[in-house]
Amino acid sequence: MASKNKITRKAIIALSGGVDSSVAAILLKEQGYQVEGVFMRLGIVEDNETEKKARAVAEKIGIKFRAVDLSKEFKRKIISYFISEYEKGRTPNPCVECNKEIKFGVLTDEVLGDKDSFIATGHYAKELRIKNCELRIIKLLKAKDENKDQSYFLYNLNQKILKRCLFPLGEYTKDEVREIAKKYKLGIHNKKESQEVCFIQDKHYGDFLKKYLKLKTGDIVDENNNILGKHKGLPLYTIGQRRDIGIGGIGPYFVIGINKRKNQLVVSSNKNDKKLFSKKIIIKKVNWISGKAPKLPLKIKAKARYRMNECLAIVSKINNKYIVKFSKSQRAIMPGQSIVFYKGDEVLGGGIIEKINL
Repeated sequence: MASKNKITRKAIIALSGGVDSSVAAILLKEQGYQVEGVFMRLGIVEDNETEKKARAVAEKIGIKFRAVDLSKEFKRKIISYFISEYEKGRTPNPCVECNKEIKFGVLTDEVLGDKDSFIATGHYAKELRIKNCELRIIKLLKAKDENKDQSYFLYNLNQKILKRCLFPLGEYTKDEVREIAKKYKLGIHNKKESQEVCFIQDKHYGDFLKKYLKLKTGDIVDENNNILGKHKGLPLYTIGQRRDIGIGGIGPYFVIGINKRKNQLVVSSNKNDKKLFSKKIIIKKVNWISGKAPKLPLKIKAKARYRMNECLAIVSKINNKYIVKFSKSQRAIMPGQSIVFYKGDEVLGGGIIEKINL
């Protein structure tokens, strides 16, 4: 049962109509919070349908509901960023950026009024509140469900935001969450999960980018500069890509380089080509969740993609640049993606990959 001092505290949940945020709202209500569901209108195709679902969930579980229009901010901060990164030959992570700029940025500023209110989401992550002398420090931890853990996407949070955050699903597995949704007869417990970027339809990244970028075709070459075919525009390809390269005959081929000066896409038929691996990288826009940079060099575990296994690494700073050196070369690391640092279950922080293959 929730303690009495929590009964009057307000928790505003980013409600999408999906099973995770819906169950997060249920759990908060069960804990005694005064819960309000907020739907973010982002100016995407699914807005009307998903808003109806979110509103229906709010009515079903008996909480207040409202929608806020963040479409201008979403277009300016997320979609424009996504397009710009691909134009520069980088591979962005819009979910990381959306959490930083929209959910825990614009939305938080919009909905958090009184000092006793919290912002909550359906992320699989945990926050740990500890008191160290007179300081209250909030740690970000991995979720109980290792397969669903989403702490990777939250490494940009800081102490100011974390003090107002709640992640109700941190101690639950996905199966347990579905069972709660079933118990409350929400009708969404078996809803298929979307793994794609919300503003891109049918996984067609290329079709989306073609609407905004001036793409120039060029040669696809191997390491010996033999021409193997024609690419459709360099922004459509990323390091390590195997599918949809457009080379007929023998294969498969893997993208190992992007030569913007010559407008060439460089590929290899060797999935273990040395150019696919990076031992040391430069990162930028580093965030330390504690608010204070640790003493460097620092031995940590890191991963440079959401589904990548953690690898031992050392973070150092040379000439004002952050360097990450892995204990073992990592495959298909891409500039523009996020690298996140861990110490056990704790997320220490992370940054954006700037250069690879140093």
